[in-house]
Amino acid sequence: EVKLVESGGGLVQPGGSLTLSCATSGFTFSSASMSWVRQAPGTEREGVSCINPSGGSALYADSAKGRFTISRDNAEETVYLQMDNLRPEDTAMYYCAAEYRCGEGIDYWGQGTQVTVSP
Repeated sequence: EVKLVESGGGLVQPGGSLTLSCATSGFTFSSASMSWVRQAPGTEREGVSCINPSGGSALYADSAKGRFTISRDNAEETVYLQMDNLRPEDTAMYYCAAEYRCGEGIDYWGQGTQVTVSP
């Protein structure tokens, strides 16, 4: 059974930081590209960041560049998203996802973790 379990979301003030984690099992993590995707109410899902299987290359949405950092631990089968200088517009449900290659289509989704940025 494939599992992707996100954690680390919560309420944070503007300018604050959060680190999201996604623990996985049931598929070959070290061969998968891993993404973070977010969705705010009434909006479409937005790809935030994606990291390749080795962790040597990552992509970021313009909205995340310079503030978010994606990383992974293949031994722990876990992917992380460090989010700094958070803004109210970052408020969304954040999903972890696995795909063969960044941008080619999601194979597995997590259940999401809520991030709320508010004074």
